[in-house]
Amino acid sequence: MSDIKKVVLAYSGGLDTSVIVKWLQETYQCEVVTFTADIGQGEEVEPARAKAEALGVKEIYIDDLREEFVRDYVFPMFRANTIYEGEYLLGTSIARPLIAKRLIEIANETGADAISHGATGKGNDQVRFELGAYALKPGIEVIAPWREWDLTSRETLMNYCETHNIPVDFSGKKKKSPYSMDANLLHISYEGGNLEDPWWEPEEDMWRWSMSPENAPDVPTYIELSYTKGDIVAIDGQPMSPATVLEHLNKVGGDNGIGRLDLVENRYVGMKARGCYETPGGTIMLRAHRAIESLTLDREVAHLKDSLMPKYAEMIYNGYWWSPERHMLQTMIDETQDVVNGVVRLKLYKGNVTVVGRQSEDSLFDEKIATFEDDAGAYDQKDAEGFIKLNALRLRIAANKGRSLS
Repeated sequence: MSDIKKVVLAYSGGLDTSVIVKWLQETYQCEVVTFTADIGQGEEVEPARAKAEALGVKEIYIDDLREEFVRDYVFPMFRANTIYEGEYLLGTSIARPLIAKRLIEIANETGADAISHGATGKGNDQVRFELGAYALKPGIEVIAPWREWDLTSRETLMNYCETHNIPVDFSGKKKKSPYSMDANLLHISYEGGNLEDPWWEPEEDMWRWSMSPENAPDVPTYIELSYTKGDIVAIDGQPMSPATVLEHLNKVGGDNGIGRLDLVENRYVGMKARGCYETPGGTIMLRAHRAIESLTLDREVAHLKDSLMPKYAEMIYNGYWWSPERHMLQTMIDETQDVVNGVVRLKLYKGNVTVVGRQSEDSLFDEKIATFEDDAGAYDQKDAEGFIKLNALRLRIAANKGRSLS
């Protein structure tokens, strides 16, 4: 422990990480540098500065990473139409590689020997933070207090605060949610509490970003998303930055009851866990991106992308953003997006996202060939006979050999 002179801590300013600051100072007799990332969690991050100063921290980093988060992490992930286990839009997972990268950058800037985080030993985040850190700085030391200390509950944390004179103004003055929550520009998640019973239906007031579909407006909302190389660059003709795009879609989606999800997922560490998520903007983005790709991508390219997506999603979920295999897949995915340009029109109504129009200069849809009317010889229907017979050849041979499939 005496080898650790300085540690960079991913610091939220909440109870857990405030305790970690003091615990690191006492246990390792080291200097602590705090890093607080604004990735759109919807809460003021600047108060973390005063809390860190009260704990004797001299080097305090508070970074606005919202644009970088959406531009360099969320958008590339959505180019692949990424979902984990058929449902989860990876809102927590995709934020971790950015935080890991910045932790290592600050460690390099300040000459720190180690980094630290507040992730527990039961969750995925410890894996994501640490795999990223080791990939970017192989010799870095990682301190994970939840795997070392004997503080095992909120009560013991509060007692530690009282014993060590740690100010926790959030302990009793405002009502605390019964759930463990994580938020960024892509989503907000809820875990723990009553949700640990998979049969329990969440109460309505748990949800913070979206109106219930039952109470959403009775009149649909129409929006148009403009794409350039697979990324949204404008909404209703108004150019927007990546973070502004997601902020806008979160608002209009939430107002229409879009983006709620309740699922049991398989964590990388081996256990099943139940969580609830609100991802209004991401839900809209996924539907719209598939719509513009349906118009512009070659069939085999689209199908190959779809077949690789579950593996790509698993890499992100498990913490392998900073890996050669993810980089390889990303290069291939991004190559397909050069032609993914155009506009998608959507109808948002009571929790549903419906594609009602799409157009592109790069469209492969040929009305002359696809039409049910007279195509003036653009497609010779007689060609289908040979096509069918050739594809049926192996089936006919097997049947003639007496191989029954019934």
